Amino acid sequence: MKTRNGYLLISLDFELFWGLFDVKTTSNYEKNLLNVRKVIPRLVALADQYQITLTFATVGFLFAKNKTELFAAIPKEKPTYLNTRFSPYNLIDGIGNNENDDPFHYAESLIEFIRNNGNHEIASHTFSHFYVNEEGQKPEQFEADIKAAISIAKQKNITLKSMVFPRNQINEAYLKICAKHGIICYRGTEKHWMFNTHDTKKLDNTPHKAFRLLDAYCNISGYNTNQLSDLKSCHNIVNIPSSKFFRPYNDTLKILEPMRISRIKKGLTQAAKNHEIYHLWWHPHNFGAHMDENFKNLESIFKHYRDLNKSHHFESVSMAELAELYLAKK
Repeated sequence: MKTRNGYLLISLDFELFWGLFDVKTTSNYEKNLLNVRKVIPRLVALADQYQITLTFATVGFLFAKNKTELFAAIPKEKPTYLNTRFSPYNLIDGIGNNENDDPFHYAESLIEFIRNNGNHEIASHTFSHFYVNEEGQKPEQFEADIKAAISIAKQKNITLKSMVFPRNQINEAYLKICAKHGIICYRGTEKHWMFNTHDTKKLDNTPHKAFRLLDAYCNISGYNTNQLSDLKSCHNIVNIPSSKFFRPYNDTLKILEPMRISRIKKGLTQAAKNHEIYHLWWHPHNFGAHMDENFKNLESIFKHYRDLNKSHHFESVSMAELAELYLAKK
């Protein structure tokens, strides 16, 4: 693998309802959640067709086969958020016993499917969808959470090397903890102010949301591509910043869909021509509604990648593979 090539990274926040319980109900998002069981096999098949590597950043709770296994994996130290609605531990007593009973909170079969495929990385999205910038949580609670995530993954013969922090909240003080436990990289955010996740209240205000929506169609924040040599590491954990969130198909804005897809393709071309990294991300549940439209858009992007692979040796790698390339050059 030549380090002068450009690289495509795709990371997926695989969380099911554990990533949504504080903002949605299962009833108003049921279709999206249930269809994840169709989305992931279809996504893996399409990626394999175009020789694209995916990184599935997976919430640790989802590894559990049943409620007994989940309870056995729970750490003694749990997050003490001041706002208790952020804690998923308040929900556990009420969830089903296993994947058949409760497809919203378990995903062992899907994780096993990805692992057995062998072409894609399974990474961490923390054990409990841990929010590192919310008030009340503590470093020792985060460390207990990471140890629990690593432990339950190891039980399934999976070694976690990459981290995607929930809600893209990044706390630099916690990177040392990640590195201590074998994590070598994480997904950082775009540098533009509209993506600043340190102030969670500001991130969710109307102006920030409006700018991020507009940026999906028009080039406001730039292409957010990076040279491999320009990546930064702290405590030997590499920041691999995102380039673009791949928003799901929106029927209300369908007339603008060509603009949205073109914006991503132009970013890929920029990265390929300049030997840079383009890091695309989304959640599998984003594809749960309008599935065919979402996959049509994604295949269009994959075809563009294939053309760039042929013309510019543009390569698809996992987060861990890219981090290993970077660390080998240090």
